[in-house]
Amino acid sequence: MTDGPRFEPWKTLQFYANAGERRELETFIEAIGPSEAFRSLLRLDASDRERVLTTLSPAEAAEIMEEIPGEHAADFLERLPVGDAASIVSSMESAEQADLLADMHRDEAEAILAEMSPGHAADVRELIRYPRDVAGGLMVTEYLSFLETDTVSSVLDRLSEWVERWPNQDAQVYVVSPLGTLIGAVDLQDLVLSRRTLPVSEIVRPPRFVSVSFSLDELDSMFECHQLSAVAVVDDRQKLLGVLRRDDLNRALKERRDTDYLKSQGIVGGDEIRSLPVLTRTRRRLSWLSLNILLNIIAASVIAVYEETLSAVIALAVFLPIVSDMSGCSGNQAVAVSMRELSLGIVKPYEAARVWLQEVSVGLINGVILGCLIAAAAWFWKGNLYLGVVVGTALACNTLVAVSLGGTIPLLLKRLKVDPAVASGPILTTVTDMCGFFLVLSIASLMLPNLVTG
Repeated sequence: MTDGPRFEPWKTLQFYANAGERRELETFIEAIGPSEAFRSLLRLDASDRERVLTTLSPAEAAEIMEEIPGEHAADFLERLPVGDAASIVSSMESAEQADLLADMHRDEAEAILAEMSPGHAADVRELIRYPRDVAGGLMVTEYLSFLETDTVSSVLDRLSEWVERWPNQDAQVYVVSPLGTLIGAVDLQDLVLSRRTLPVSEIVRPPRFVSVSFSLDELDSMFECHQLSAVAVVDDRQKLLGVLRRDDLNRALKERRDTDYLKSQGIVGGDEIRSLPVLTRTRRRLSWLSLNILLNIIAASVIAVYEETLSAVIALAVFLPIVSDMSGCSGNQAVAVSMRELSLGIVKPYEAARVWLQEVSVGLINGVILGCLIAAAAWFWKGNLYLGVVVGTALACNTLVAVSLGGTIPLLLKRLKVDPAVASGPILTTVTDMCGFFLVLSIASLMLPNLVTG
């Protein structure tokens, strides 16, 4: 039995774009969804991607662009005529606009901003200045605000216009002073049920708000604690600047996890997908790999010092990678816990001593158990008790070293303003390899007569 023809959306995108069939193209994208449309775009070459994006209406193209990781979306837009790119950007939410323009080359970003109205461009520039991992970098400036003296009727009228313009936007209604200071918020249910002539000051409630400088972890903690869907963002003078939604925070947290994972695997300098230029992908990987060559040479230099011991007991060569790898695994577990606790604010970078004390007991117990297991395996394999003692002792000691380093390295790096996600792995691997090789070979050297004759 043979499979039927495979459905390949990118070919359909290519066909409609080349034919200039906007209506059919938009209908097809609506059917497959923006996420599938993004994946299909990656299969097209640059000219076909440009043709698809310029054939679509700016609003439809903007929906797809919002699915694309930042710098890749910026790369796509930079290839478009400035007018088309500006139309697409203008159809996005304010936070998406700021993120996208921040990822673009300065000249291209300024050209797009020049196509916007001066007021709109100024608002976007204001958002760009905030880091992406704080409330100011995640908030949107599309929100509804009213004075205390406004009536329920006027609020409902503007709310109707708002929903028509931003159908996918949560309608958040806030009450501010004439100077823009946040006073409170109004529930939509209260609006609908209140008399239309009533001033909103009669139904206003105390607002939930965060500072513009709140970090991702502080925001996550607040949203979890109060079960919020959105929260107001204010500056030091309590002036309302924007609104942060739970969905946008979740997206930022996921992006951070993805970025940390890529960094831990040696993908540095930004996100990577295979549609990027080959030289860009090569450069991002090679910087990490080149460093690892140096670190591995340093670790392997320990073996050269004990070359005679290794030549006398070849069986040690089998256990060297086992000891270093098992210790590395234990150390990486400790790194993961420290990274997690740092992100949640459970530990602070200056608490390395406390973390070390908590890891020592775990490392000691696990080290003894793992050491006994590998000692039994070595004794059973070669029938030499002393070989088991050597590798078992080495693994137990190296496990203790690994968890001690794994628990404290992220905290020390954080204090030094170095990204723990990038540097913890190479440092831990190098040190545990060196210590593992040293412990196995140095203990073996002390017991060499028993190993050779035993």
